[in-house]
Amino acid sequence: MAGQAVPARLISLWGSRRILSLLVSRDLKVKYSDSVLGYLWSILEPLMMAVVYWFVFSVLMKRALGESPYIVFLLCGMLPWQWTQAVLRSSMKALTKDSKLVRSTNLPREIWVLRTVFSHFAEFIYALPVLAAFAIFTHAHLTWRVVFVPVAMLIQIMLLTGVGLLLAPAAVLYGDVERVMRIVTRLLFYFSPVLYGGADVRERFGDVVAGIYYLNPLTGLFDLYRTAFFPDQWTGWISITVTFVVSVVFLVAGIHVFKRLEGTVLKEI
Repeated sequence: MAGQAVPARLISLWGSRRILSLLVSRDLKVKYSDSVLGYLWSILEPLMMAVVYWFVFSVLMKRALGESPYIVFLLCGMLPWQWTQAVLRSSMKALTKDSKLVRSTNLPREIWVLRTVFSHFAEFIYALPVLAAFAIFTHAHLTWRVVFVPVAMLIQIMLLTGVGLLLAPAAVLYGDVERVMRIVTRLLFYFSPVLYGGADVRERFGDVVAGIYYLNPLTGLFDLYRTAFFPDQWTGWISITVTFVVSVVFLVAGIHVFKRLEGTVLKEI
């Protein structure tokens, strides 16, 4: 019975893909409807943060981490991080944001979590031209490993969906979840290869510490994005395999936990 739950829920969600697309489109239209700059707001935050960190580590301080051009190196980690952070934050309100619709529709309720994942994925895609512009301006060399970028996107979708399915019901049932996640998110930023690369950890601390560090699924994921421009950031198949396995585990666990808590959550919202 439990073994059939995951395939059944996935089939149900696939059948609702058109509605999911409409929900994502609606979110984006509503978000930018009263904005002069429109979708440019999607790129301003990661762009400004990348510029600030570039200035601090390349101008004010002598940089010893990452690779040049550092602004491209930063954006390769900053953009997927912004996507991750946005989903972690918004998935905790995915069920309460439109509670009346969640209760009254017959849609699989996982779709409200997927809505947040894909809405922020669209913003991630919108920001990629900024990375391309800086790459052209700084003469960053694009390698054949760019073919791994779609793979990284698919793995990140799995990971964020699984985590979102865990956080969404937990945030409804336990008020401390949001406070804890604010701390976890802040720590995760510094313990993930955003400002530096996974290869820097291995070079500084050796294989043992790097092996532990690679258990963070964002390590292999962000380094996989970076290999499009920085092949030396390739941390090997082990870290990517760990990222993939952890992502699948989170996805399966998320579907099971969400389904189990669904009835209790509906009574609370």
